[in-house]
Amino acid sequence: MKVLIAEDDLYIREGLAELLKQEGYQTLLAENGRQALDIYKEQGCSLVLLDIMMPEMDGFSVCKAIRKQDDNIPIVFITAKAEEIDQVVGLELGADDYIMKPFGTREVVARIRAVTRRCLKQQRASSQDKLSEKVIMNDLELFPDELKAKRGEQIFELSLRDSKILSLLARNKGKIVDRDTLFNHCWGRDYFPNSRTLDQHISKLRKLIEVDHKHPDIIKTVHGVGYRFEG
Repeated sequence: MKVLIAEDDLYIREGLAELLKQEGYQTLLAENGRQALDIYKEQGCSLVLLDIMMPEMDGFSVCKAIRKQDDNIPIVFITAKAEEIDQVVGLELGADDYIMKPFGTREVVARIRAVTRRCLKQQRASSQDKLSEKVIMNDLELFPDELKAKRGEQIFELSLRDSKILSLLARNKGKIVDRDTLFNHCWGRDYFPNSRTLDQHISKLRKLIEVDHKHPDIIKTVHGVGYRFEG
């Protein structure tokens, strides 16, 4: 899923990009409104993070231009302007949410995940890589398009990348999914991974969803090759 980040502050722009990459998104970066609109038209995206006060073309104008072409793409304003009238204008133009500066990483992640859930539900019917409504992995119930999993009454919040990893393993039940396939599907083909990136992410995911992460029942390691869900 590609996210367009339009923000004229370099520090905020790159910080958001790094945060979203960790969550499993691809990012497209724009430093002004005109560039953002050009990128949207040329490359497309699944979600737009849009600053209001930008040079050349403000966020309201970009939002309005995008809405003329697409009524459904999620748009989230990221802005330091806290006045109620600005929020009203943005929502009337078709924004899905607001994130106010200064913001914390947890808030950004929570809001992006919420918007992503809505986006995945809309895309599920037409996507070639459809995420199922519900996937059973032993005693774990996976809901990929809701970015969550359940075991009994316990609910686990997942990142987009977590959901991709589990979905891929579930679709290949009983088969080894090699490391290159996992990287290409869950990180992207243009990603050049550190040798420990995958293992560290799997370790973190196991701690979240496994009953005993030291003796996992869902994500099995196949040493020197990759991982497998045996079922």
